[in-house]
Amino acid sequence: MSILKSGKLWPYAIGLAITGVFALGVWTIIETGKADIQVSDDYMTNYQNADENANKLIESRISFDKDYRLKYVTKKIEEDGCDVKYLLTTKDGKVVEGAKMILEVSRPEVNTFTKTFNSPKLENGLYVFSDIKFPKTGVWNLLLKVDVKDKSRFYPIKVDTRITNDRSIQEASEY
Repeated sequence: MSILKSGKLWPYAIGLAITGVFALGVWTIIETGKADIQVSDDYMTNYQNADENANKLIESRISFDKDYRLKYVTKKIEEDGCDVKYLLTTKDGKVVEGAKMILEVSRPEVNTFTKTFNSPKLENGLYVFSDIKFPKTGVWNLLLKVDVKDKSRFYPIKVDTRITNDRSIQEASEY
């Protein structure tokens, strides 16, 4: 008697299908483990902490923006090194002294080139991170964290080493 007539084909087919689905699941896990997946770091913390504290981060930004103005004033980003400058003033235009700033420079697609810079110098009313090097041509993320007394703000900007005086960056930096 053949397997078709005996009715044993369906159990074999179902068993083969389950085995195939299981094998594809294992293969998917192995292949995604090989991928270069980068963790988001939009608030200089992992996404779980950012998600957990989202309301605090938003309230902190609103509170900061009520009292202060922050502006990115660097004219050109150069691969071999340049100064990254920010202007921090009160709403009435007075320069804020004693702010704590942390600058994180990274590529959008990988964390390989990520570097963190602390303690900028205050020169002529500008907070200056000196001699920041960009080892690759192209787009870079500048994420600045500013703390003034009990208020803080994250200030992300995308810059490009190929563009001089990017008007869109200058307009976006007007807060």
